[in-house]
Amino acid sequence: MSPLHADADDLSSQRGLSEWLPRRLAAERPAITVIGDVMLDGWWSGTIERLCREAPAPVVDVATRDFVPGGAANTAMNLAALGARVSVAGIIGTDDAGTTLRRKLQDAGIDVRNLHTHPDMVTTTKIRISSGGQVMLRIDDSAKTVPADALAALAASVRAAVGHQDAVMVCDYGTGVLAGPVREALIEALGGPGHHGGPAEPNGAHGGGLRTADPRPLTVVDAHDPRPWAPLRPDLATPNAQEASRLLGVRLPEGSDRVASVARHRDALCAATGARAVVVTLDRDGTVLFPADGGTHRTWARPAAEKQASGAGDTFVAALTLAHSAGLPLTASLDLAQAAADVVVHQPGTSVCSTAQLGRYLASFADTALSIDELALELEAHRSQGQRIVLTNGCFDVLHKGHTRYLNQAKQLGDILVVALNSDASVRRLKGPDRPINTEADRAAVIAALSCVDYVTVFDTPTASPLIRRLKPEVYAKGGDYTPDMLEEASAVEECGGRVAILDYVAERSTTAVVRRIRAGEGARQVQ
Repeated sequence: MSPLHADADDLSSQRGLSEWLPRRLAAERPAITVIGDVMLDGWWSGTIERLCREAPAPVVDVATRDFVPGGAANTAMNLAALGARVSVAGIIGTDDAGTTLRRKLQDAGIDVRNLHTHPDMVTTTKIRISSGGQVMLRIDDSAKTVPADALAALAASVRAAVGHQDAVMVCDYGTGVLAGPVREALIEALGGPGHHGGPAEPNGAHGGGLRTADPRPLTVVDAHDPRPWAPLRPDLATPNAQEASRLLGVRLPEGSDRVASVARHRDALCAATGARAVVVTLDRDGTVLFPADGGTHRTWARPAAEKQASGAGDTFVAALTLAHSAGLPLTASLDLAQAAADVVVHQPGTSVCSTAQLGRYLASFADTALSIDELALELEAHRSQGQRIVLTNGCFDVLHKGHTRYLNQAKQLGDILVVALNSDASVRRLKGPDRPINTEADRAAVIAALSCVDYVTVFDTPTASPLIRRLKPEVYAKGGDYTPDMLEEASAVEECGGRVAILDYVAERSTTAVVRRIRAGEGARQVQ
């Protein structure tokens, strides 16, 4: 058992988002095969100073031409950048685009033995032409049909390609590369219908177990249409909002209503994909996980305005697959994948997230508590954009399930969630001289790493009323072990025109109880 596996339960309880985690995952070196629609993305940039004479269209004087792997090849590049041992299987042409794509994959250390070349194949290429940071035009070039003998060659090779792998990723963009014979070969090679029942079933859905009981590699389907892959019985299917909408035959609304709408169709999603768990990616609204046996888990994106960002979904599914195949529980893998996607949306073009970048991003939360003056300025900017502020406060000494459920509920009451932590001195006054267990800096780092939390600050006053009067939140949220009448802060909230929201109370989930069990030397126990 590796050190990562030995620490998996602890990682799950703390959401696993420590700055050292990406290095530990990279050290596991999971073997992952990516099978699917490999592409070459072109990013051409220049200046516009005139319109052409033939039509009222801008003339872009191209200054730079960059080409990077896209589609399934971008997924493979992200896996390699995060430390996996990657092989890629697909079909390309003998054209310049195919030659460039193969070379770039090889330069990244990716095994391309199962990347088949065919003279009658056109390598899928997508060229984006931009000026001043704005994409003006995209030119797509791809094969109308895939040669039958190329499909047969890929089908023959995938059976060997998926052997002795920790994970297999199917990236189906609908170009025809994964048509009949290839899909049939994969279903046969990976066990087909009903393969993944039995002793492995407790493994993945809720993030508590590891995949050691299942002889089959972790199988992930990232497809424009996951339905043809249902006989594969994948461990994970990862449709985006548009794909989920088509799958369900319903139009999904925007914002938090979109999450609720997707949640109402969870059973249909699981049935249509045949997957143990479905992760729906919702762009700026983050992601939501639906294990087939119940429960949900939500992540929250940190959106960026970058108009040229592309491929964040590839980064997300790559990081999710790497983390879970290396032994990280599924819910923690989802949080880590969201962090990786947050990294690339701030980078122009088709980008990858490396181990070092992800570690730096997570480390940025270590000293993330803002002063109240700094926070007030940040919230002013959000209010000017019409966003609603939600404030909650507490000690948050030893993070547990009650905290994470409560904070996710608080986030859904508005647009921006601020968590105010009691200072160490304040916790001692409230809880006694032997508390807190963790310092305010450590508590701030853990809370800030949760995707539902936007800002963290620390206060030292007996109540949060002075903070409320300064920040004037639209919503003040507290846990269900309180009532509005019990809260001294209620009057301050009303003075500022806000409202008090009382959230769910999770029975027997308290820091005090956790600390008591630790000191008594008791292990975990099932809470009904």
